[in-house]
Amino acid sequence: MSFVHLHTHSEYSLLDGMSKIDSMVQKAKMLEMPALAVTDHGQLHGALEFYEKAKSLDIKPIIGLEAYVSPGSRFEKKTGDWPYHLTLLAKDEGGYSNLLKLSSLSHLEGFYRKPRVDRELLEKYSEGLIVLSGCPSGELLSKIREGDLTGAEQVASWYADVFPGRYYLEVMEHGIDEFSQLTPKINDLSKKMDLPLVLTQDSHYTHAEDSHAHDVLLCIGTNSTVNEVNRFKFSSNQFYLKSASEMQRLLPEIPEAYRNTLKIAEQVDISLDFARTLLPDSGVPENITPYEYLRQLCMEGLHRRYPNLTEQQTQRLDYELNIIEQTGFSEYMLIVRDLALFARKQKIPMGVRGSAAASIVLYTLDVTDIEPTGYGLVFERFLNPERISMPDVDFDFADDRREEIIRYASERYGRDKVAQICTFGTLGAKAAIRDTGRALGVPLSETDRLARMIPEQLNITIDSALEKSSELAEIYTRDPASKELIDTARSLEGVARHASTHAAGVVISRQPLMDVVPLQRPTGVKDQDALPTTQYAMADVEKIGLLKVDFLGLTNLTILGKAVKIIAESKGEEIDLTKLPDGDKLTAELLASAETFGVFQMESAGMRRYVAELRPENIGELAAMVALFRPGPMEHIPRYIDVKFGKAEAHYPHEDLANILDETNGVITYQDQVLQIARQFAGYTLGQADVMRKAMGKKIPEVMLQERQGFIEGSIAQGYEKETAEILFDLFEPFAGYAFNKAHAFSYATIAYQTAYLKAHYPLEYMTAVLMAAGGSQDRLAMAIRECKRLDIEVLPPDINRSEANFCIDQQHGGFGIRFGLAQIKNVGDAGIKKLIDERRCDGDFLSIDDFVSRINPRDVNKRVIEALAKSGALDAFSDRGKLIDGIDRLIQVAQEQFKIRETGQTSMFDLLEDEQTLQAISLDSSEIVERQLLVWEKEYLGTYLSNHPFQEISSNVNQYVTTQMVDIDASRSGTEVVIAGWVTNVRSLVTRQNKQFAIVTMEDFTNSIDLTVWPELYEENRDSIATDIALVVKAKIRSRDGRLNVVADRIFICPAELSLENRDQLEQLSMKNNRKRDHFSVKAEHTRIDKDPITLKAIKTSDAVETGQFNGDGQQRKLRIVVEETTDENADVRRLRKLCTILDPYSGDLPVELVIQRRDGTKVKFTRGTVNERSLDTIVSQTRMLLGVLGIVEEFTGLESGLFNNGLAAASG
Repeated sequence: MSFVHLHTHSEYSLLDGMSKIDSMVQKAKMLEMPALAVTDHGQLHGALEFYEKAKSLDIKPIIGLEAYVSPGSRFEKKTGDWPYHLTLLAKDEGGYSNLLKLSSLSHLEGFYRKPRVDRELLEKYSEGLIVLSGCPSGELLSKIREGDLTGAEQVASWYADVFPGRYYLEVMEHGIDEFSQLTPKINDLSKKMDLPLVLTQDSHYTHAEDSHAHDVLLCIGTNSTVNEVNRFKFSSNQFYLKSASEMQRLLPEIPEAYRNTLKIAEQVDISLDFARTLLPDSGVPENITPYEYLRQLCMEGLHRRYPNLTEQQTQRLDYELNIIEQTGFSEYMLIVRDLALFARKQKIPMGVRGSAAASIVLYTLDVTDIEPTGYGLVFERFLNPERISMPDVDFDFADDRREEIIRYASERYGRDKVAQICTFGTLGAKAAIRDTGRALGVPLSETDRLARMIPEQLNITIDSALEKSSELAEIYTRDPASKELIDTARSLEGVARHASTHAAGVVISRQPLMDVVPLQRPTGVKDQDALPTTQYAMADVEKIGLLKVDFLGLTNLTILGKAVKIIAESKGEEIDLTKLPDGDKLTAELLASAETFGVFQMESAGMRRYVAELRPENIGELAAMVALFRPGPMEHIPRYIDVKFGKAEAHYPHEDLANILDETNGVITYQDQVLQIARQFAGYTLGQADVMRKAMGKKIPEVMLQERQGFIEGSIAQGYEKETAEILFDLFEPFAGYAFNKAHAFSYATIAYQTAYLKAHYPLEYMTAVLMAAGGSQDRLAMAIRECKRLDIEVLPPDINRSEANFCIDQQHGGFGIRFGLAQIKNVGDAGIKKLIDERRCDGDFLSIDDFVSRINPRDVNKRVIEALAKSGALDAFSDRGKLIDGIDRLIQVAQEQFKIRETGQTSMFDLLEDEQTLQAISLDSSEIVERQLLVWEKEYLGTYLSNHPFQEISSNVNQYVTTQMVDIDASRSGTEVVIAGWVTNVRSLVTRQNKQFAIVTMEDFTNSIDLTVWPELYEENRDSIATDIALVVKAKIRSRDGRLNVVADRIFICPAELSLENRDQLEQLSMKNNRKRDHFSVKAEHTRIDKDPITLKAIKTSDAVETGQFNGDGQQRKLRIVVEETTDENADVRRLRKLCTILDPYSGDLPVELVIQRRDGTKVKFTRGTVNERSLDTIVSQTRMLLGVLGIVEEFTGLESGLFNNGLAAASG
């Protein structure tokens, strides 16, 4: 006889349950169980995931909940009143609906340490629920454990009355004597009251061997270690998903408890509807359909948006409206319009991201400002008639006004119909290592060292890290303690750690959300009126047909909004960002200069270098750069640039490609171009082409083969040669996975252009807005202030009588500058400062220090605030800074006295003195402060040096030796040597595994700051000299390993205030280029336009001997093999090989390098390429893979030639 588990916990019993839904259901299927329940603590996070997985494996899903029941009213919050546990199972759709309400109300009304229901709620929502009495923490067993059998009977009686025929007494057996002895008493109660028994397992992990990992998970959840004696832990290792035979052996004396699990499962019949759409009221007037209303609004918008309307635009609108009518999304468009209309009316800066900008419908509705026909945007990327799903409009709003939109949505559609969306933080590879190490009691330094061995790669797993990081693999093999930690972390990897609020997602429903989705209070928010979040994650919310809209906060829109307002206030000019001239000369000059701090998407060092080379002149070229500046496509940026300036010609395998790729200089840049190629050559509709693109993006070999065959057959049917079709498919195949959405690129390029335009034309106003939006980040403030100095914009110090709360434009010495905001000073908050500014506006400037302290409220402007104001220089107008700081206690004393007098209505000495309120009224001792101390305070409280920089004078002496500013150091410079100079702000002394000291030295110049690694030998030489508050010139190597940038010191020069001739000689030696002999090589490109020396290579045969190298124990030679595919673009191939040289050159050693060129005809040519240092393999492999992408492979190879080279490497990825 089979068995059904009715009390189980998945990972969504956060940091208590460990079972993944998939593994639970798979285990139940393997055990041939007909049904399975999931009953997580207090919430239904995993209910839909479980339902779908169980249905897919033909297992009946029983959706349940282990509820927390308050001893009294759910509204009472009494210390010491811990809630009871109760197992609830949904019998049918009505029971599921009641579970939603019970779980929601437990969070929204009953939350006190745990989400609690009470008897009132249980009685109100009892229909359709089967109730089990619960674990030993349940009310029934608690009474029995306390010896209160009468009380136990009363509990059982109440539940039996409220849930007639649906209340079962729960029994368990985990080998824990304390609880095992309760079973006979439960059995007696069952017989006495004629209530059925049911056997449950209360599983918290799936497999028996997971017990140790689960124990570690409990330690993570309770912030304890496995070594602590009195910590929370399970007293048995039996809480796994047992087989039917194991369960049957637990309590053979009460077989009916076993059989009743099947009886309960047979009663359950739930069918959830995922085909419905629950859109909110779209505000359609009476006597008109949503589609008719949408068409009416669009036609009005069409004539407004297009004064010179063309037939193409009219046809495009008709086409889109027809698809919207077919797919039934008219109301969706109207709802999106309503939200956008509110933002426009309130002048909230907004935009859209993603494919929505491809719709002329949304353009005519004023949802987007991107005109799609002029940019050739493909509507099917937004709404595909070949694969109907809810369209997705993702809004960007100014981040300081996002809450206004959410508030409007809740007021417009009903507070009970709007919620934010839940998301889950999981234990990623690094987090799993760190949390596991902490729980196992491993020293933090050791745990951190292991975590740092995990490569910096999105969604990397520990298994993948062990393959990619030789350092991690070596310690895993060698050190048993590390192996245990890593293996335990492996078991916990991916487990949900916490629930939080999605950064953007908002759900809106036609009916109260509690009827269709469980809700909870937002995490980390104390406001009782805050909008709730769904317990379901975004994918589940979309499955049940709810409208999901993303409201993202974008700082650059905040900057644009503030800049436009400042320009209007200071210059009287009203700027309409949608009407800026595309191709503006001043904007193009700014972009060409690469001085793009504060320009959206253009700030990184790599992007600045490419922007300087491209010299973009319009939004179209910016869009291409936005799309191409990513791993993979980045390889094609040089060709895009070369074609623009005539250094290369666009090459097309077929002339019909020209009309598709001419706009991007022959480079496939956008997903839309892949779709257009499929339509042009294979006769696909754009909808069919998008289905193909999505399928290819998954990189499933069988699917790729199928799509290839379909494209070739379609192309032949269109009259093209098979060979042409094959070449074309091979050309766009890599791009199907990583090409960029064109509408998204143009949306972001438009914002980039707008920010560049305002910076070019209104630098003072724009940088004021940048500083205003940087509040809270001292690093960002410091960078913005450095940019102001570069632009010759004076940033004025804070002044108690001239500063606003935030940065503002102010006049000083006949010119305009940006005044530092008082609330931006460290330790000075918004609330108190705003009241202080209100006082200043009401009763005039503060005339003296005694006037100041007599008018402030010391509750708002307390000692900490006054100290910050004084040290930052905001009170300099009143007295010397030293006097003020030494007299702070006296100042706050007087402030408190004066405030007390004002509160009681008395007259003070200050009031009587009137005009004689001078500094002498408060006696302050003289105290001189040296300039260096003033600079230290500036740095501490303002986040940067404002009046001067300690590096200023020294920098002018050493600039000639510096090759690179710190702002230009990024991964694209990996493998190069630089000379940098800067001021030391921090020194951290650390220890290597060999117990040798090294240092991380934080340095800053006028552009940025970096962390410099000084390894033991160099640190030992300079240990006594390296300290904070000194200037250094450093020759360093830039390395990028697994996505982590590392700047490693090679030579260090400590700068004196004045340079002697000897010092200059030392700097000359330090800055000399590395003259180490390198093994250069080249491939001669006969038809190349690149004016560089040819690359020469020596061809080799399989039998060729290599003079230097390493051999393994069998005498076989080890080598690094790099396979590079030849493409149709010769210039790009040559550039790729040159870049490969720059990667290999710095790492000469003993490991031979073999370069294999895989030609387009399938043949291969092999070359020698010198040697590399084996210790640098990780760096070389990482950089080479990033360079080659899908166009090659890099591997360490041992042995002689085999059939390896006949394995179709052309399809292999890096």
